[in-house]
Amino acid sequence: MRLGGLVVTGSVKRGQGTEVQFTLRDCSQSMPVRYDGILPDLFREGQGIVATGHLSSDHVFVATQVLAKHDENY
Repeated sequence: MRLGGLVVTGSVKRGQGTEVQFTLRDCSQSMPVRYDGILPDLFREGQGIVATGHLSSDHVFVATQVLAKHDENY
C-alpha cells in the first residue's frame, strides 16, 4: 500500500534510534505515519513524500519505505 502527501509542519517527532513519527496531509485528509529507518536527505516538514507500508490496527500508517519528492521525481 502506498500513501502520499505533504509532511505537516510541526508533526515530526523523533523517537529512539531511527524511529520517527509524522503526519502526512493531502488535499483533504491527514494520516499519522510511523517509520523506523533512515529518512531520505530531502525529508523535511512541508516536503512531498510517498511512503510504502501498511495500516496498523490503531489507524497509523506503518511505513517500510519513505521516498522524498525532488522536483517532479521521487
